[in-house]
Amino acid sequence: MKPTETDTTDAELVALDKALYDALNPLASALRARSTGLPVDRMWDADPAEVALSVLAAWKVVDVEVGRLAAQAARTAGSYGASYEQMGAAWGITRQGARKKWPEAIDRPASEGKREPSTVELFGGTAELSWSPACGGWRWAGHGADGIRGEAEATSSFGTKEEAAAHAGAFLKEHAADRA
Repeated sequence: MKPTETDTTDAELVALDKALYDALNPLASALRARSTGLPVDRMWDADPAEVALSVLAAWKVVDVEVGRLAAQAARTAGSYGASYEQMGAAWGITRQGARKKWPEAIDRPASEGKREPSTVELFGGTAELSWSPACGGWRWAGHGADGIRGEAEATSSFGTKEEAAAHAGAFLKEHAADRA
């Protein structure tokens, strides 16, 4: 079988297991200490089944967080033009499975209204946010309160309107009228 970019080596899996357990232990310890009221040095003094259930509860927290982070990564990939087919391949599922798992990861044609321009007014200045079909992303252009005009670099665009707004906001803050 030909290895793919998502195949992992045994060494990588061992390192991942260690990192996950290292990250899990403080969480499991905190959950166990809260549920028993025992001090840190005695929190594992309990029935082995209860201790194992504390570890299982910690893994559930990790599982939910991994799901949230995976959905965020899918939305980011979709905002940069990745298809459900590509996301499915990365996750090891079908295109349909990826669409079902992350239904909001890709703007559908019916949601083109989300690409309407808008204005950001901060620090006495304004910036216009607009979708650029030519670069396949969001751009901004604005005037600071100090009269300076600025815009996203010609070669850059942003995957989301919020990301463009953040960059525009940083520009407007830098060019506020009351800067000393």
